[in-house]
Amino acid sequence: QVQLVESGGGVVQTGGSLRLSCAASGPSFSKPSMGWFRQAPGKEREFVAAISWSGLTTSYRNFVKGRFTISRDHAKNTVYLQMNSLKPEDAAVYYCAAGLSVATMSAQAEYDYWGQGTQVTVSS
Repeated sequence: QVQLVESGGGVVQTGGSLRLSCAASGPSFSKPSMGWFRQAPGKEREFVAAISWSGLTTSYRNFVKGRFTISRDHAKNTVYLQMNSLKPEDAAVYYCAAGLSVATMSAQAEYDYWGQGTQVTVSS
């Protein structure tokens, strides 16, 4: 069973930065794309960013472009989400996901494995 464990969440002031990490463990699987999604209280889970296996292709929601950066380290089996210039509306539980055959990076249904989430709180 593949496991994804997120870390790095916490409380930050408006304008601050956080770096989320997602560590993958368990049986190896072939060349997954990795994504970050988030869910705020009372709202549906939404796509934030994703990265292909090679790292050459990334995708971002418009509301994080220029502020968030997704990256991956194959040697550590870890994906990162660097979040800068955080706003109160970025507060949510952030989930990491892995997909074996992702055609549309923003589509939650195409991801096979999910982490438990890490809380991000942005104080104004």
